[in-house]
Amino acid sequence: MTADTEPDGELLLRVLLTRVVEPGDEVGGRWLREYGVREVARRLRDGGEPLPGVSGTRWSGLRARAARAEPHRDLAVARAAGVRFVAPGDAEWPAQLDDLGDARPVGLWLRGRPSLRIWALRSVAVVGARACTGYGAHMAATLAAGLTERGWVVVSGGAYGIDGAAHRGALGAGGATVAVLACGVDRPYPRGHAELITRIAEQGLVVGELPPGDHPTPSRFILRNRVIAALTRGTVVVEAAHRSGSLVTARAAQRLGRFTMGVPGPVTSGLSAGVHELLRGEGVLVTDAADVIELVGDMGELAPARRGPVLPRDLLEPGARQVLAALPARRPAQPREIASDAQTTPDEVIARLYELRALGYVERHGDGWKLTRQAVMSVRSGRAAR
Repeated sequence: MTADTEPDGELLLRVLLTRVVEPGDEVGGRWLREYGVREVARRLRDGGEPLPGVSGTRWSGLRARAARAEPHRDLAVARAAGVRFVAPGDAEWPAQLDDLGDARPVGLWLRGRPSLRIWALRSVAVVGARACTGYGAHMAATLAAGLTERGWVVVSGGAYGIDGAAHRGALGAGGATVAVLACGVDRPYPRGHAELITRIAEQGLVVGELPPGDHPTPSRFILRNRVIAALTRGTVVVEAAHRSGSLVTARAAQRLGRFTMGVPGPVTSGLSAGVHELLRGEGVLVTDAADVIELVGDMGELAPARRGPVLPRDLLEPGARQVLAALPARRPAQPREIASDAQTTPDEVIARLYELRALGYVERHGDGWKLTRQAVMSVRSGRAAR
């Protein structure tokens, strides 16, 4: 038995408190900050003076929870399942979670081999609707794969829809991904994702605030999102209705000073309405991994310039392009007529026409000049691109 796992060891007391204090409980967090772990646990277990900020009924309920808690058993069950417990101040604790203040987790249960602290240093959250469209699933998977291929860790909530697509995209690219659950990490939820979450634990990390065997509730899902936001450098929302839980993650990221990003969708889709509202505010529009990394990455990691395909006529000198554009599409024209439309001199036009002829763009018909079939197609392509 180590000092931390003795009856009054701080780690063991934090394990006990994960059974007592709900995730994100700022009153409990304030107790820990002002009184310390040992004093809070002592009053809860031994019936000391009630701590401030709660009613008598709630205090009785917290004491009943503390009486039922079996921290030694929780640690034993966790170890048997390959799960470890990490507390604030430990070497593996991600310091950015301290930005949550009194809403900081009491501790985290981890399933998987990598170091959460190291992985969180270069991580991005990809979240969104559970009932997503095929477009949303494709974008989430592609975005996650692109991020992992560039050395970034993808963090999500393990849920159906966008979360699952993001995890699968990262795993499929042989990359790193973290699932933050709203239940015990030894009991994957949703059950339909048991195989996916097990695979994440083998290749990446599964993280949760709740002790082994604990179940999710609607409020725990919402409060779980603050951990996703705090853990990562930025949050990308792919499809979200106006009341989507993924927008809670984005708003938490904004409050913490993290980047918030959104992938746009059809304006006719209710599943993109929340994303578009985010983009109208402080959110940044992104379309691929390069856009995301330009925001969250190091200085100089810029997304490539966006432009359409380069057409052969784009490589012509400006004067030659001007003459080419002035030629009628369906009939020969005299140099003087072309010069008028190109706003230059007939002599300049003749010089340019012979250049264009050598390149296969024009041909001579008696005293006039006409576009070749190749040039007609090039001009049409250029107009369509505009």
